Amino acid sequence: MPSEPIFPFGQEIVWQPNAAWIAASNLQHFMQRHAIASYDELHARARDDIAWFWDAALADLGIEFYAPYTQVVDLSEGSEFPRWCVGGKLNIIHNCLDKWQTTPVRERIALRWEGEEGAVHTFTYAELHAEVNRCANALRKLGLGKGDAVALYMPMIPELAIAFLAIIKIGGVILPLFSGYGHGAVVTRLVDAGARAIVTAGGLLRRGAVVPMKPTIDAACADAPSVQHVIVVARAGAADTPMTPGRDHWWHELVPAQADVAATEITGAEDVLMIIYTSGTTGRPKGAVHTHCGFPVKAAQDMRHSMDLKPDDTIFWFTDMGWMMGPWLVFGALLNGACMVFYDGAPDYPAVDRVWSLVARHRITHLGISPTLIRSLKPHGAAPVQRYELSSLRAVCSTGSPWDPESWLWTFHTVLGGARPILNYSGGTEISGGILCGDLFRPLKPCAFSGPVVGMDADVVDEHGASVRGAVGELVIRQPWIGMTRGFWRDRERYLESYWGKLPGVWVHGDFAAIDADGLWYILGRSDDTIKVGGKRLGPAEVEAILNSHPAVRESAVIGAPHPLKDQEVVGFCVLREGVAPDEALRAALIDLVTAELGKPLKPRTVRFVRSLPKTRNAKVMHRVIRAAYLGLPLGDLSSLEHAETVAAIQQAW
Repeated sequence: MPSEPIFPFGQEIVWQPNAAWIAASNLQHFMQRHAIASYDELHARARDDIAWFWDAALADLGIEFYAPYTQVVDLSEGSEFPRWCVGGKLNIIHNCLDKWQTTPVRERIALRWEGEEGAVHTFTYAELHAEVNRCANALRKLGLGKGDAVALYMPMIPELAIAFLAIIKIGGVILPLFSGYGHGAVVTRLVDAGARAIVTAGGLLRRGAVVPMKPTIDAACADAPSVQHVIVVARAGAADTPMTPGRDHWWHELVPAQADVAATEITGAEDVLMIIYTSGTTGRPKGAVHTHCGFPVKAAQDMRHSMDLKPDDTIFWFTDMGWMMGPWLVFGALLNGACMVFYDGAPDYPAVDRVWSLVARHRITHLGISPTLIRSLKPHGAAPVQRYELSSLRAVCSTGSPWDPESWLWTFHTVLGGARPILNYSGGTEISGGILCGDLFRPLKPCAFSGPVVGMDADVVDEHGASVRGAVGELVIRQPWIGMTRGFWRDRERYLESYWGKLPGVWVHGDFAAIDADGLWYILGRSDDTIKVGGKRLGPAEVEAILNSHPAVRESAVIGAPHPLKDQEVVGFCVLREGVAPDEALRAALIDLVTAELGKPLKPRTVRFVRSLPKTRNAKVMHRVIRAAYLGLPLGDLSSLEHAETVAAIQQAW
């Protein structure tokens, strides 16, 4: 490993905590209730006694049980398979909606929705509760109930939130699917989970065009015999939607006619709530299993403690329900009694100021975006941002990919006025939220995380498991946490191999990370994307940040290609800014730039120019796909790939 990594060390502190914000924060109040004097003391106590911390976190969130748990956590089967809230009876929908109906919260806005076409709809907690009850009664009318898997293949419309919560209400298992999945990806997940029903839509709108969805479901059902019912929302393309008699049901004919009162199914705290599939490099996708007392609690705790979400706040994340940030948004907002925003559309349509208009129109306090989105908006300058009054923003939150310093600083100064923080957030589907996050208690440098979320016993280690500081290593978690996946659906060994196979008793997350001299943390990309040049380990983000600093480059991706003597060589792929023509002089300049920054031993083999990069629908660059396409290797699972033509773009790179 490099002993003095160049990126991102050397950045200066640009944001300092605000004493008044700390004093008013949820976490400061939590510390006061437990007579904890400092933030560092809180972290230490949470690490030393995980049962105490998660018991206290459940109480802080006001989580109510039908029957209390007798033990916070049971580790008798090892850290790999903890059991939480042992003996407790809990349906998390009670805490999301039911319990608020006898409080003033029932009149508070729970959901704000905006469609790309400009339509806006709001639901109070009382109104959302009534709609969820109607949908739950409709599902039960179809014979669905406890333990049944119901898939969601929908755009971000209100009916998606309603169906999501109704499945929980009846004790079912949520199976969220990316709205852009094709036939093969949908079939694989439906069959693996044994889905009995699907809620979908006629189509969705993207940049003013209708993208059909129902035909994909029709084709998938032919190969997924467990599916008995398809409920269809009359969204875009509904007029041309074919319906199969006996199987298909229009939402507007089935749901509104139901009663607005419905019983909540009593479930065990560790009953399966949701299966979210993540893509693997090879083989079938991995189904992360989550329970009623797991994923929702972790999501809400992250929002409450790290992001300081309060009941009068409004949080929005650019996401899809098939990405974990969709369920995370719903659970975290509702368990905290706050407001969530759904937006169904492109972030730059009909103009590049759509993001900022959403913030102003809905008075968003916490804006969740990806650095990739910022990199696409930044070239348009400050004018689209300054068109709107953004004083409601308390923070910009980010996840999905590593920042580069230029884009981070642009966001900090242009969007946040250099006064409010960027809460960088990183974790995963199997985590139920974040391992690391920004917070109000520690200063920030560009691209940095304040540190681990309270309750996450995270560390950065070398290949032997020893802690390292000031150098790049593996991100690990040394103790279980309540949101940890309960394993992969029907694939115990793959789960153990994925996270527990490298260091005994330690969760190895697969991210390349570092901690600097000031105690700030950095994620430098997936460790399985690590490039090894002459025995030196290099994170792609280190090289990408250098390439992105060149004024001709809009974005880049870097991989390692085999070399007979040096193990690997760096190969870069650059998307150029509009109006910039690729040529050999620019290629040489970029290679020289990287070489000057990293040294001659790490000089790239080449830099190639491409029209676009392969990305997931949540804007993560798929380095493994780039590497496979460049080297002519099998491409593996492409179900998360947003645009198939980007693979050909890599193969045809100049």
